[in-house]
Amino acid sequence: MTVKVEEYFGCKAGVVWVVLSKQGPQNIAQLKRTTKLSDSELYAALGWLARENKIEILGDRPLFFRFKITG
Repeated sequence: MTVKVEEYFGCKAGVVWVVLSKQGPQNIAQLKRTTKLSDSELYAALGWLARENKIEILGDRPLFFRFKITG
């Protein structure tokens, strides 16, 4: 069975979206802990959400970025 790329990464993005919507802004370490996604899955999910303009980055130091839902 083949999974479509959009379905796979869309699902991972959904996991991140739910966490951010319920728990508020989080940094990478917090998102890894709460989502249980691998590094590559998490970064792909964040990229997906960023491309769709659904998240914002808070802060100006990359290691301390926090992500939140746009709006």
